[in-house]
Amino acid sequence: MSRRTLLRSIAVGGAALAAPSALTACSTGSSGGGNVSNAGKKAVPWPAYAPAEGPKPDLAPSTAGVQAGYTRYPGELVTSVAEKPGDGKQKIRVMTITYGTPPKPVGRNEYWQAVNEALGVEVEFTVVPDADFRAKMSTLMSGDDLPDMINFGGGYVLPRESQFVKSRCEDLSDHLSGDAVKDYPNLANIPTYAWEGMGRIAGRIHGLPIERAKVQGAMFINREAFDRAGYRPGMSATDFRAMAKEASRGRKSALGASTVGFYGYLYHAMWHGAPNQWRIENGKATDMYGTDAFKAALEYMAALRKDGSYNADATSVSQVDLKTQFYNGSVRSMTDGWGAVISNAQGIKDEFTLDVAEPYAVDGTTPVYQQNRGCFGYTVIKKASKERVRLMLRVLNWLASPFGSKEYELMHYGVEGTHFTYDKSGDPVATETGLIDSRTNLPFPYLMDAPQPLYFPGFPDLTKRLHAWEEKVVPLLVRDDHWGLMSDTYNRQGATMQQIIEDGVTAVVSGRKNLSAWDAVHRKWRAQGGERAAEEFLKEYEAAH
Repeated sequence: MSRRTLLRSIAVGGAALAAPSALTACSTGSSGGGNVSNAGKKAVPWPAYAPAEGPKPDLAPSTAGVQAGYTRYPGELVTSVAEKPGDGKQKIRVMTITYGTPPKPVGRNEYWQAVNEALGVEVEFTVVPDADFRAKMSTLMSGDDLPDMINFGGGYVLPRESQFVKSRCEDLSDHLSGDAVKDYPNLANIPTYAWEGMGRIAGRIHGLPIERAKVQGAMFINREAFDRAGYRPGMSATDFRAMAKEASRGRKSALGASTVGFYGYLYHAMWHGAPNQWRIENGKATDMYGTDAFKAALEYMAALRKDGSYNADATSVSQVDLKTQFYNGSVRSMTDGWGAVISNAQGIKDEFTLDVAEPYAVDGTTPVYQQNRGCFGYTVIKKASKERVRLMLRVLNWLASPFGSKEYELMHYGVEGTHFTYDKSGDPVATETGLIDSRTNLPFPYLMDAPQPLYFPGFPDLTKRLHAWEEKVVPLLVRDDHWGLMSDTYNRQGATMQQIIEDGVTAVVSGRKNLSAWDAVHRKWRAQGGERAAEEFLKEYEAAH
């Protein structure tokens, strides 16, 4: 999973639902795209990393993963792309997930119009609500009418995803591998860990990762409400439970969860010491779900739910509606993706201090924190002529323009005077129009984006808080060893496997089943592909190491 279910709610802000039936029409024949394993294949080199020059940060980054922090906006912006990617005559169709509301049509959407004008391309943009993403992708992948570019985002496990990409989408290796990427300088600015997190398919590069910070997501908190209830960073799990119960008095809920968050179980599991989904070492692949630490986390979450600390509609409310409850103070916290920081800060409108929780301490356990895959997802290009593919790559190169450039400003903040204004500190601050016609509701950054800085216009103190938090949490990061590895079983059965876990977690934490039922859930998961996937991940890992 590693998902933006974390990102989504556990993270990110939205995420998934009922698994569709396995796809069989990704290409002719039931074999789909054939063997997608990297084992035994000659792997093409990753794109040569060439970091872009940018403004000097106010808060220093670290090689371990602490992001560069900016408390103010650059005084002078540079032009990153000298020529428009298109000539004004081309049209392209793109599709991404969305966690926002439907965008206004292009004829009434000045943000959309401005980006189209800057690209020199008419972009027909289809956005798919998070809750509909799996079903929509199932229909799309089994049909013949594909958009020119598709983003596989949100952390979902889609049936036969890699086979579909291999058979229906462009092999980009000759365009991007090694020094070839230098034709697209902003794509060369994507760090290698993001490409590694995306992974190769049969030794080749078939997509482009949308970089994300190594921190997966966070439990965002209403700091004043938590403090009144007795919150202390790094407090014991026992004290955290008592604090959550205290913060839930008066028809409030300390812990917000949604239909895609599944009670934030990935956070609690790792804070109890579980692996980051898959740990591969000493010739063995271990999944988090069968560990004692995971069961202890389930027991703990069930106790929190029984205390009344979770919102009562945790199994029925959408992530979007949960955000509204968090903003108005009905719930005191929610798990969400790191990329949602600024939208959350804007949604709160200074009603309280937005902060992030540090892991609580479990006796006898060293808490760990989930390291991100390194990317929100990846974008693929439908098979096309070489010139058509180059047009797509030029568009993506423009969208990847770095922080401190005019292109970055347009894509992230819109048109000055319409979507944002500069405040007295020189920061771009969204207007009411900018909160509607924006990258949230028309998510160009989900097609491609620059490496993310810690910068939140109008919220310099938030930058400082989160940078300090990263300095504490980054040393706790543990990677998920299966990212970038291929497993035919996981590609075929991953959605079903994930549904088994999510349904089981929901049943146990909500009280519909006892903790003792989890062993049967895990056995079913292993029988439905978990055991075989572990063998295949191990084989791939050993071939790569």
